[in-house]
Amino acid sequence: MQRPLRIYFVGAHSTGKTTLARWVRDTYGLPMISEVARGVLAEMEEQLDSMRSRLEIVDRYQAEVFERQISAEAAHVGSFVSDRAFCNLAYAAQHARVLNKLATDPRLAAYMESVKDGLVFFLRPHRELLCEDGVRAGVAWEEVLRIDGMVKLMLELFGIPYIPVDCLPMQERVRLLERVFSLAGLEPDSKDELVPAPRATIRRVDGPQSPSAGIVPGVSGHPRVGNGKAAGNGSGVRPEPVR
Repeated sequence: MQRPLRIYFVGAHSTGKTTLARWVRDTYGLPMISEVARGVLAEMEEQLDSMRSRLEIVDRYQAEVFERQISAEAAHVGSFVSDRAFCNLAYAAQHARVLNKLATDPRLAAYMESVKDGLVFFLRPHRELLCEDGVRAGVAWEEVLRIDGMVKLMLELFGIPYIPVDCLPMQERVRLLERVFSLAGLEPDSKDELVPAPRATIRRVDGPQSPSAGIVPGVSGHPRVGNGKAAGNGSGVRPEPVR
């Protein structure tokens, strides 16, 4: 029995993680664990930029994101795709005071071992992808680079095998994913495959028939009937033209 496949897209914000996770969801029919940070932020009715100075709120937010990610993955017994994994630890290091508490939580080591068994794609940053959406931690290029460096540090520190995604065009990213998934035995959802239309065929019919029945193209371009005789008087002899 094939082991369930867990697919993770990790990296800094504004690197295209959610876009690729949605593509995997739609192409391969896998359930998707959406970025839980957005849900937590909505429940708290907060905006990241406005709560930066209230460290107690930031601490609670980062701790809750950590809890929700682990719980969301535990709820899926089969394959899934997620647009994050342990990434919020990088943000906790940058903006909160709870990293030591989260790093010493016994569940973190078990969770990292679970991530090791998945397919982890590490998306590297590009300036062209920076955009404001009211939720992200900030789209300053220097901030993105700091988070990118911390995510890579955790990948190396915990010995998590990963596949770097350095290319920017979506076409190249998709080609990379398709090849990796093919090698892993994951095929696209059959409902998305195009089914070719059936090819029309003409069967040869022997015996008496109307002049138009069973006509197939002749090699010379003259129409022939199903018994192979030239169309005309039915004798197989082409009549002489009237002069």
